Amino acid sequence: MSKGPGLFSDIGKKAKDLLTRDYISDQKFSVSTYSHAGVVLTSTAVKKGGLSTGDIAALYKYRNVTFDVKVDTESNISTIVTLNEIVPSTKTIASVKIPDFNSGKLEVQYFHDHATLATAVALNQNPFVDVSATIGTPTIAFGAEAGYDTTSGNFTKYAAGISVTKPDSSASIILGDKGDSIRASYVHYLDQFKRSAAVGEITRKFSTNENTFTVGGSYAVDQLTVVKGKLNNNGKLGALLQHEIIPKSLLTISGEIDTKALDRVPKFGLSVALKP
Repeated sequence: MSKGPGLFSDIGKKAKDLLTRDYISDQKFSVSTYSHAGVVLTSTAVKKGGLSTGDIAALYKYRNVTFDVKVDTESNISTIVTLNEIVPSTKTIASVKIPDFNSGKLEVQYFHDHATLATAVALNQNPFVDVSATIGTPTIAFGAEAGYDTTSGNFTKYAAGISVTKPDSSASIILGDKGDSIRASYVHYLDQFKRSAAVGEITRKFSTNENTFTVGGSYAVDQLTVVKGKLNNNGKLGALLQHEIIPKSLLTISGEIDTKALDRVPKFGLSVALKP
């Protein structure tokens, strides 16, 4: 693949991951095993409230093709096939969820040194079409995306954004929700390994004149432990601790509290992911 500007979905992704990734409010346990044939099997159990769910996933890579199959406790079978470089500088992703055959989707991504293009089409009688494109370099990129419903003949979404990336920082602005919202974010890394960082994000909803400002960060206590925290202007405070028990196996404890409603019960989550 080229070293171009990346996909439109990458704009603002660093800030979003810092503020949302690994924050959980339920209990989750997963175990992964590796076979000599190259198959990765992952069993996951999740308890949320009084409900318990689970799934078993198998991941297999053969040359430039990746097969990902997941079966859950509701008898749904999700299949994703990813093909790299069928045509130079492209990635093709086909997915379907059985028994809902109308959930099928085909996506093609094209990467160039100064541009990327992604097109996704639903594989049913009334398909929707999503198209996104970016131009620029790994340092600065401009992008846009749009979604079109072929049944109604209406656009389901359109957005535009810009990102600026430096070795120790990343900034982005996205005009989304059909022009009804704007989101600006900034991430500054505090170490060369990018494990400690500070992040700020502000979102404005024009139709409601609502502003949301969120600050957060992550700090690497040592090579095995990371703590994260976030707080927004609505009083929502979140915290997370993640510790590597053994190589590639993580214990994650997170919680969230509404500082403007301390009488409410705080939300706590626990996740254990074992990868022998």
